[in-house]
Amino acid sequence: MSEAVTALKNARYDAGIATISEIGPLGMITIRGDLDAAFLRKVVKKVTGVERPDRGECSTGGEAGVAWMSPDELLLMCPHAQVPEVLARLHAAFEDTHTLAVDVSGARAAFRIEGPHAREVLAKLAPVDLAPATFTPGMFRRTRIGQVPAAFWLLEDGAFQVVCFRSVAQYMFDQLKVAAQPGSEVGHFGAG
Repeated sequence: MSEAVTALKNARYDAGIATISEIGPLGMITIRGDLDAAFLRKVVKKVTGVERPDRGECSTGGEAGVAWMSPDELLLMCPHAQVPEVLARLHAAFEDTHTLAVDVSGARAAFRIEGPHAREVLAKLAPVDLAPATFTPGMFRRTRIGQVPAAFWLLEDGAFQVVCFRSVAQYMFDQLKVAAQPGSEVGHFGAG
């Protein structure tokens, strides 16, 4: 098996008002099915150690996480090396149900935006109210960042994690860098 590499080989930009870094390789598995089914909640908790998130949320714990993508879709995240094992466990648990689990790790890119102006950098590009009182840790959105379909959530440490298609990874990284360029502070949210 070949070694997994990220789209931009873990590119990093830290010369501006926030640090933009590609993260990964990150294991990502799409789960489609009845999100309210008791067996699905149980399996997600057993595999990741976190509860299935509610609408518009992302639950994380350690290196695992689960994001609510749509009324019938979750995105499960885990260390890349664990994807085959996690997928096998999911397939075994879903065997007699109308539920699907697919490895999408190679089709996605992930970025982290961190620093005192991380919220401001993302707010320049996404049509989402990112006011600190409105968008709190654990909240999740599927939207566009610039012209790119993407999803993002706020981590407990104040950093944002962004997921997009691998095919637009360079464009995503470049637009995040422009939004974070030195001297581009707007000051809308203060310094945090």
